[in-house]
Amino acid sequence: MQHSVQHVQHLGVLMMDTGNNDAAAWIVHTVPGFPKARTGYLFPPAEIQKGHLLICLTIKEDQIDTIAMTLRIATPLIYYNDIPDAQMDSRPNLKKLANGESRLTPPLTVTQDTTTTGAQSLKVTIYSKEIYRRVLVRKLKTSIKVWTTRDKFLKSDCKTFGRNLKLVTSPISVDGHASSLENDVSQWIVSEPGNKFCVVDKPYHKSQAKEPAMAVCIDDATIFGHFNRIAQNVENCV
Repeated sequence: MQHSVQHVQHLGVLMMDTGNNDAAAWIVHTVPGFPKARTGYLFPPAEIQKGHLLICLTIKEDQIDTIAMTLRIATPLIYYNDIPDAQMDSRPNLKKLANGESRLTPPLTVTQDTTTTGAQSLKVTIYSKEIYRRVLVRKLKTSIKVWTTRDKFLKSDCKTFGRNLKLVTSPISVDGHASSLENDVSQWIVSEPGNKFCVVDKPYHKSQAKEPAMAVCIDDATIFGHFNRIAQNVENCV
């Protein structure tokens, strides 16, 4: 199942092994048209010079309906689905997601925890709704550093002690390569302090307070360390 969240850059794929293996994956990414259904994929030449982000989480199949429930809040566009009906019927949220039945009644802020498979599993938390100050700062209970495009209205905000929102300055350096807001379509935050890294599907614009949104947060010191180094420079905050 391939999905894109409308009006934003983030896309995704939910996949599962329909055989006897308990194997599934959720890919969250920013690459246009990836993957092509039942065919090969060629990375778009026009995107080569841009910054992109792709995260693949290996999960158990019983986590799919949990993810589908949070995706319904974000109202994604499902543009391809070949999961068999038998698998859909046992997962009510997945079936409603595929049928375009988004959840529009309270509660409009949803938090779900899941874990990846493997010997060193990662804790993954999914948040849905208005996202930066109303959800992420409050749920993480820390300050955050934000890498995303921003409008002329919202700025860094340090009015609340221990709950600051700091915008990362452009350009950033990724493994020695400069990437600017104009050419980087990824949107993410890191906590300060802590080990949280979150991919966010909405830019830091005033309009995001009234639109569905989603963040996928990973609690892992290694992943956090990589992105925290990238986010070392932030705008002045008042």
